[in-house]
Amino acid sequence: MTTWTITPEPYDSPVAAALWRAYYTEVSDRWYLLHEGHRTGPAELEREIAARTGAELAPPKGELLVARYGGEPAGSAGVRLLAPDTAELTRVFLYPHTRGRGGAAPLVRAAEDAARALGARRMILDTRTDLVEARALYARLGYTETERHNEDPYAEHWFTKDLSLPSVPAAAPARSRTARR
Repeated sequence: MTTWTITPEPYDSPVAAALWRAYYTEVSDRWYLLHEGHRTGPAELEREIAARTGAELAPPKGELLVARYGGEPAGSAGVRLLAPDTAELTRVFLYPHTRGRGGAAPLVRAAEDAARALGARRMILDTRTDLVEARALYARLGYTETERHNEDPYAEHWFTKDLSLPSVPAAAPARSRTARR
């Protein structure tokens, strides 16, 4: 049985950088393929990856979590405080070869626990229409669609979740979360 572990990771570590590159490449390519029929240009890809360092995911107002599957980096999720009681969930990603193995829900729940530890009572996020897997995951985990909360030109759906309500099933602390599959 392979084990999932989820632990905090410095936003600027090599593992975090590789996951950010994979995440951004995938979501950018999906958008360009859908809307313009081609992948992201190499110059744009490098510029955007470099411009978004993830520094907002560092303590004391944020956290980046890395999921490992069988000990190998498999995905990430970031949390950042936007207000004393509100956190944003961002950079939720699993490498394609690890999807469908039970890691997404524990990863999001670990991010919720990290947000609670930062003092948040509410989590918000945005996503796009074409990211149907993400929207289904958030709905399954108790997120509800809400009004626009940012001006991101690529965001098409906005979600919120009351973190003061218990998760079902109850989530373990983010720093010690382990899931088996």
